[in-house]
Order: sequence, then C-alpha cells, then structure tokens
Amino acid sequence: MTDAERALQDLVDKQEIREVVLKYCRGIDRLDFELVRECYHPDGVDHHTGFDGDVDAYIAWVEPRLKLLGGTMHHVGNHFVELLGDVAISEAYSTNTHWGHPDRDDFTSGARFVDRMERRDGRWAIAERWAVREWTRSDAGRMIAPEGRGPRGSRDSSDLLTVLRSRIANRM
Repeated sequence: MTDAERALQDLVDKQEIREVVLKYCRGIDRLDFELVRECYHPDGVDHHTGFDGDVDAYIAWVEPRLKLLGGTMHHVGNHFVELLGDVAISEAYSTNTHWGHPDRDDFTSGARFVDRMERRDGRWAIAERWAVREWTRSDAGRMIAPEGRGPRGSRDSSDLLTVLRSRIANRM
C-alpha cells in the first residue's frame, strides 16, 4: 500500500469510527436500541456510571431508565482517534442533557466516551467502552416551554427523522 493509499484508508477508518459514536448517540436519544446494539460487537462491554457489563445487559439496564425521561440530547465535540491496525482508541467529548424524569431534576453532564474499537470482518464497532463522567450540573427550573408552534422531537415512530427516512425509502 502506498503512503497515499494508507492515508486515505486511515481517513476512511477514522470516519467509520466517528460514525459509530454518532450512531450510538442517535440510538440513545431516539430510543432505538437496535441501533445502539449495532454500535457494539456482540461481545462488547460497557462501563457507565452505575453499570458494568456486556452490551445486552447494558441495553436492558439503560432502556427503562431512558424511557422514564422526557428526552436526552447528546452533543459530540472533540473526537480523537488513534489507529493501531485493526484496533483503535477513540476518545469523544460529549455534553449530554437529560430532562423530564418524574422523580429527579433535569441535568446536563460532561463526559468522554473512551472506546476500544475493533475492526472485525471489515466492520468497526465498540469492543469496550468507558463513559467517563467529568461533571454534572443540575438544570432544575431551567427548562422552559417552547416559544411557539413548530416541529417537536419525539422518541417514537412519529419523530421527524423517522418520518423523513420512511418517506424517502418509499420513493425508492
């Protein structure tokens, strides 16, 4: 492989890894747990605040917690990927907002997703994840009602993203 070919493959690999992280955030925010599952290898392991275990146990743990909330929104910022052959270290900074839990204040947290990614059978996915909580801020009393009519997000099949994807797929 030439230097130019290696550089291009490195860019493709890094983009695929970044898309795994973004797909995970979409899956969590939209309550699409099959999408979340796709981000991990079948034997993948997750370490979150209050949880350590395999991907199936993680989804069983996180799903009911997320369904109690009115919503979540994950924003990915700095994202650095170190390629080491078919293994990579991915560190993505994120700011995560959680709202609408019936028994607890709304909150925002700063975290880093530190992932050991592996390419298996040509597919990059999480082999092991550490969701490192850096800080948490209470947003109690800070959320306000929407300022007017317009599109609103939902975490079911009525969400605009799902409707748009379906509309486009039906045209194909």
